Amino acid sequence: MIVRDNGCDLGIEGYEIYGRVIIHHMNPVTIEDILRESEFLFDPEFLISTTHSTHNAIHYGDESLLITTPVERKANDTCPWKKIGERR
Repeated sequence: MIVRDNGCDLGIEGYEIYGRVIIHHMNPVTIEDILRESEFLFDPEFLISTTHSTHNAIHYGDESLLITTPVERKANDTCPWKKIGERR
C-alpha cells in the first residue's frame, strides 16, 4: 500500500507522509471478519496509507485533524535571525 500510494496521505500526491504510516481499512472490520480471517483484511484494494491525524479524523469525525491547504512560504520565514536583520 505504501508504495502504491507513493507514501502519500490517502494516496494524494503532494501530501507525503513524513513519519509513521497508518494502514487504514476502507471497509469496516468486524470481530467476525477477524475470527474468520476474511480475505479482504489484507487485500490492498481495501487498504490505504494515512497519517495518524487523518486516521483519527476518519474514525472520530474531527475535520480539524484533516490536511489543510499548504502555507505559502516566504523568504526567511523559517530563519528568525534573518528576519530581524531585514528590519534594520
